[in-house]
Amino acid sequence: MLKILIVDDHAIVRRGLKQILEGESGLAQVSEAQNGAEALQMAREQAWDMLILDINLPGQSGLEVLNDLHYQYPRLPILIMSMYAEDQYAVRVLKAGAAGYLNKQSAPEELVKAIKKISAGGRYVSDSMAEVLAAHLHGGSEKPVQEILSDREFQVLILIASGKTVSEIAEILRLSVKTISTFRSRILTKMNLKNNAELTYFALHNGLIE
Repeated sequence: MLKILIVDDHAIVRRGLKQILEGESGLAQVSEAQNGAEALQMAREQAWDMLILDINLPGQSGLEVLNDLHYQYPRLPILIMSMYAEDQYAVRVLKAGAAGYLNKQSAPEELVKAIKKISAGGRYVSDSMAEVLAAHLHGGSEKPVQEILSDREFQVLILIASGKTVSEIAEILRLSVKTISTFRSRILTKMNLKNNAELTYFALHNGLIE
């Protein structure tokens, strides 16, 4: 039986995933964490066979938690689950060390399939995303413009597009207001955007936020 830690800030999501995994012929013994700090603490306290991690977390984002966990526990498989489109996030999280990416709208059977594949040492993406990744690897697809951003710049982009002020972002990421303003300027320059309104429109149009 696998020991799996689910990291999501929505209790109903955690419960639903737990019911799926514990009800699948005893596939897993599931524990829950509601944010990144709690997940990191639980990772220090005991060994896990796998983590299921949401991208959109309060405080540290899922991307930041993924980077921290992968650095501290490089052999720990992490499956990213998110409501965001695969083609916008999968490449980034796989490069950051995730073992797979699954959209939250996927059927329960897909979750079980992903868990089994990852626990056997593989990586998991959907069939459609596998084709996108293959094209990306061989230069057959145009690189999304947001991929030129660093992980931290990408985090700031998402937070700005979600309506957060520079001061709020600084508090969330535990950085200075000046640093966040610098990140904002870099993002606008790299993406050839003029202001927050254009940045927000880009994020909405490309499925980075809802």
